[in-house]
Amino acid sequence: MSQQFEVQLPNRPGELAHLAKALCARGIKIVQVHQTTAGDLTCAEIYTDCCDDDTTEVLRGMGYTFVMGSAVSVEIEDTPCAFGEVSDKLTRAGIRMKSCCVLGRANGMATWALS
Repeated sequence: MSQQFEVQLPNRPGELAHLAKALCARGIKIVQVHQTTAGDLTCAEIYTDCCDDDTTEVLRGMGYTFVMGSAVSVEIEDTPCAFGEVSDKLTRAGIRMKSCCVLGRANGMATWALS
């Protein structure tokens, strides 16, 4: 799995595009992005294909607040309760999940990125 960045952005039109163009200018490919918004802020969960230093430099240069993390890709059954069961097992093992998202679904399985 590629490097993960949780980036806090102002909630205004074009802000994510501005970030994407800045990463592109440095040759950094966005492998996946997920954005959610609440009020005046938006959070973009971005996975890049590049070394941490380059992406970090772009984000700091743009003044964004962010947190880096590592993510693992796991395949679980694509059933209504499967993710809840996996989450519960992680919690009981003392593992705190910071973020998650579905990367894809095929043949009765769901691929998740967990951080």
